[in-house]
Amino acid sequence: MVHFEKFLLDNGLRVIVHHDAATPMAAMNILYDVGARDEEQGRTGFAHLFEHLMFGGSINIEDYDEPLQMAGGENNAYTTNDVTNYYIQLPLKNLETAFWLESDRMLSLAFTPKSLDVQKKVVCEEFKEHYLNKPYGDAWHKMRELAYKVHPYRWPTIGQDLEQIETAKLDDVKAFFSKHYNPTNAILCVAGNVTVEQVRTLAEQWFGSIPAGAKYVRNIAPEPAQTEARFMETVADVPLDALYKCWHISNRLSPNYYPADLITEILGSGQSSRLYRRLVKEDQIFSSISAYQTGSLDAGLVVVEGKVRAGITLEAADQAVADELGRFVSEGITDAELQKAKNKIEAMIAFEDMTLLNRANNLAFYELLGDAGLINSDWNRYNEVTAERLQACAQQIFKTTNCNTLYYRKSK
Repeated sequence: MVHFEKFLLDNGLRVIVHHDAATPMAAMNILYDVGARDEEQGRTGFAHLFEHLMFGGSINIEDYDEPLQMAGGENNAYTTNDVTNYYIQLPLKNLETAFWLESDRMLSLAFTPKSLDVQKKVVCEEFKEHYLNKPYGDAWHKMRELAYKVHPYRWPTIGQDLEQIETAKLDDVKAFFSKHYNPTNAILCVAGNVTVEQVRTLAEQWFGSIPAGAKYVRNIAPEPAQTEARFMETVADVPLDALYKCWHISNRLSPNYYPADLITEILGSGQSSRLYRRLVKEDQIFSSISAYQTGSLDAGLVVVEGKVRAGITLEAADQAVADELGRFVSEGITDAELQKAKNKIEAMIAFEDMTLLNRANNLAFYELLGDAGLINSDWNRYNEVTAERLQACAQQIFKTTNCNTLYYRKSK
């Protein structure tokens, strides 16, 4: 059980306090309710660009990292299609340093043409390294465009293309910051040997005077139900042919999220999974294969992807996956398979909550979902899934009309 308390500042900042007397460290997590889905067509990659800009200095603090390092702390951040998250861990005695640093960059970043130019170059190099020059690096650019036709999940966090990052203007960046990076759009979690009174005092002192900002109201058109199978083929200089397949599933708060997650655990998580055992070990069609779900807040995807062994055609590999999924849908699963999958997820949840920083991160995320208390009850929703309910969910997901397929061919 993860214990916590929470309160709300007058400017709308939600604050969560998790007391842990067993550590001399403290963790601070600030989650901003903004991700790539909040960008506009033609102006993508901004949320990820901000992940970099937020470390480039703020209105009163020229260098973010130096004072934190002097306080014995470390920090990092990540951006997804749904959220942007910043976190710090440092000795408890220096906790106020974290409040000072994070409040100042929430108050105002030090926007300059020079800082924007520097970070644009950094992001562009990242784009080239991971998405253009890396084998299979553009696969998910293509898969998102194939699977999503309306929803902004159709572009990845890095952005649709280099040009949109390269041409980002200072006024555009300032407007994006003003719209999303304010107290009403943020959740602050502090974890460590602290009291609610201590955190409240520090939060009021450092964040309380920051203007609330206008509440961002998300208005994203839902992705229409897919009514026919979609297919794409590409050729590139890669080591092996690769198969990518995905199917639409419900959003993160849907009851069907839990059986869908268990389905991917049984099908393709690890070397004892169904797909790996049958198609890698026994039939030797793939050199590697996995299944997972994207975990998106809005309607996401179940994914199967694998590298095909030399000498096996993509068509044969695709049929082998279809046959295995057909058996899964028609025959269902055993109680032992389901229990094994539940045990793995329960262990994963428990392992995640072992570290102070993860607890702070998860509390903020569950609060974004609507209730930080879900950190203690989310597992129950997995445990309630029956084999019959899981099979019914699989029958809904793995419909031919719901399927998107990419053949990633090795150039001859």
